[in-house]
Amino acid sequence: MIMTEEALDVIVVGSCMTDLVSQAPRLPKAGETIHGHKFFIGFGGKGANQCIQAARLGAKTAMVGKDFFGDNYIQNFKDNGVHTDFVGQSSGSATGAASIIVNSAGENAIVIVAGANMLLGSEELQKALPAISHAKVLVCQLEISPQTSLQALRLAQKNGVKTIFNPAPAIPDLDPDFYRVSDVFCCNESEAELLVGSPVANVEEANQAGQELLKRGCGSVIITLGSQGCVVVKTQESISKHVPPTPVMAVDTTGAGDSFIGALAFYMAHYPTMILEEMAHRANQVAGRSVQAAGTQTSYPFRDDLSAELF
Repeated sequence: MIMTEEALDVIVVGSCMTDLVSQAPRLPKAGETIHGHKFFIGFGGKGANQCIQAARLGAKTAMVGKDFFGDNYIQNFKDNGVHTDFVGQSSGSATGAASIIVNSAGENAIVIVAGANMLLGSEELQKALPAISHAKVLVCQLEISPQTSLQALRLAQKNGVKTIFNPAPAIPDLDPDFYRVSDVFCCNESEAELLVGSPVANVEEANQAGQELLKRGCGSVIITLGSQGCVVVKTQESISKHVPPTPVMAVDTTGAGDSFIGALAFYMAHYPTMILEEMAHRANQVAGRSVQAAGTQTSYPFRDDLSAELF
């Protein structure tokens, strides 16, 4: 089903991974072996996660990605209503994989091996250009080649498509052009810390980091702070807004940031006149719902799971 004629709400250019998840009482120390109590394999990758959360809220989405896919991965997208015309299967490289350990407090430690995700390049972007240029929102991260993400964001900007950039996993020497092509630059506290070179542990520090990132050319900045909610900084306003969290009992925080960004993309596509801090407030509630269940995509709520006032 080729998507050129009918406009998409959200298009994600990003990564697809296989998650290998172990649940254990705590994270092991270097050189230590500990007993875990559960292991499962799931669908992941920041790009795919964000895409699936947007789709579950009702956005018409497409994924642009590359992996050594088993057909079950493509089926997972289809089951969630995501268009897969631009998801390429590569035989020349191993699948992207994430080894995830989750402790009893729901905190995690993750190692990713990008594999075939690094092969996504200009050729695939050109194929997807008709869909990209007709979308309302484009979302990118850094689990694929940074140059591919940058190219996708530039194409979107040139075609008047709103952009969300999630600089994750963070790289210290980020190409300065990334800031200029980001309508919304959305990162967590550790990513912000790496980019600005100073600690970001609370609302005040996040506010300062957000102002610094704005100076680099972003349209607006959202820094997520886990249990402290998030901070929204916009060019046209000198003060930043703190969006407090809704307190929840966390079971597994894996993928909560991706749930937030997928929800944000949905709101930007469906409610373009809503103010950014209201979108962030609602995205916070969607992500808050996701941490109350185990797994990454398996924990993402559908529209029907959420209160009607979020829509």
